[in-house]
Order: sequence, then structure tokens, then C-alpha cells
Amino acid sequence: FAGPVGLRTRIVADNAVSEMSNFVTGGNEKDTHLINVNLRDFRVDNFADLRVITKDDPCPRCNGKLRFSRGIEVGHVFKLGTKYSETLGATFLDANGREQLIVMGCYGIGVGRTVAAAIEQNHDENGIIFPIPLAPFLVSILPININQKEVKDASEDIYLSLSERGYDVLFDDREESPGIKFKDADLIGIPIRLTISSRTLKNNMVELKLRKTGEVIMVKKEDVVAEVGRHLNGE
Repeated sequence: FAGPVGLRTRIVADNAVSEMSNFVTGGNEKDTHLINVNLRDFRVDNFADLRVITKDDPCPRCNGKLRFSRGIEVGHVFKLGTKYSETLGATFLDANGREQLIVMGCYGIGVGRTVAAAIEQNHDENGIIFPIPLAPFLVSILPININQKEVKDASEDIYLSLSERGYDVLFDDREESPGIKFKDADLIGIPIRLTISSRTLKNNMVELKLRKTGEVIMVKKEDVVAEVGRHLNGE
């Protein structure tokens, strides 16, 4: 309940106080506040930039220099005390056999915030680079000209083989140009992209691209599932 009105000591105020009017302060008495306080009601000896710190300001604890870093809150922990245990009658017996109210708490992880934090730390100029544990799909299949029977059949065979192994696969069967499909695949950040075209199938090959590094590998069609597993397992 401390406040500047009637306070007999040197007063240093933040620069923002000079622009304030009709504000509330402590009344220097227990359970007392003053309203409609203005600068005429007390004396400020010095105005200074007290509220906003800047880089390299001295640390009040260790006298080192302060530095800024960005962070994101992905979870919460709350101490609820006995507010709800009183209502619920939730008790326990202590070491002396006496009934005590349970001190409760709760926590939660923000799924959306976790994904946002992962994207903030894993992206490039082309879009998201999902870490494997968070990726909504592990593999994307991009058939080039799906109307060609050999392309469609090969794409569906690989899709089914990967799905049977338990991999989440996105099958991009849109009738869009290769450029649009490639751009969209990079944008949404699926870890592995498989491109299947009549050109690669002539040599019984499939193009595998790693989103994280951009590395492109030509893989025999019959080895695709094993090669995908090798990269997803970090081998």
C-alpha cells in the first residue's frame, strides 16, 4: 500500500509518470488506496527510464549485462491450492493421522503452441521443415501426370506399401503442374517427398527428396519402402 503522496524521501519516477493523470496509488496505510492522484499531489525529484530495460543494461543480481532472447510458452503449471479440494471435500491423512485438505495443481501443454514453436525453429524461405516426431505426414507422394497408367499404378503401390508399414502418407493426386506440387510440398514441410513420373519409371527408379537438407536420391522402385524407413529412423 505504499505510495508517493506524503512520502518523505527522495522519489524517482519513470518517464511515463509525467504523462499520467488521475491515477491510483497506495495510501501508505494498510488497506488504503488513493484515487485521482496527480503530479501536483507529490514531489518527484528525478524522472528516469525505469520501466523498460534495454540490451546491455546492468543486471541487478550479478552486475552482468542483460541480453534479450525470444521464447514461446508451450505449457502451463498452476497451483490451485485448496480452493477445489474444499468444495469437493478431498482430504488425506497426514503423518499424525489428521485429516488435511489436498493442495491441488494442474498442468497443460498447448498443442497449437508446440507446433508453432517447432515451425518457428524449423523453417526456411520455402516453408515449414517439420521434425519427424511432429510431422502430420511422414511421406508425400507426388505422381507427375497421374492420368498415365504406369504412374498411377506405381504411385498407388508405393502408397499402399508405406501405409501397411504404418507410415502416414499424403497422396497428392491433384491435376496440378509439377511446379505447384513441388512448391506446396516444400511449404507444408513433410519430411520425405517421393516423385514418381514416367521418366523415372523407365529406369525403374523413384526420386526421393529430403525436406530438411534438400538432398535428392534416386531409388529403385522395389527399395523405396526400405529407403524411406532408413531415413525416418535416422540411419
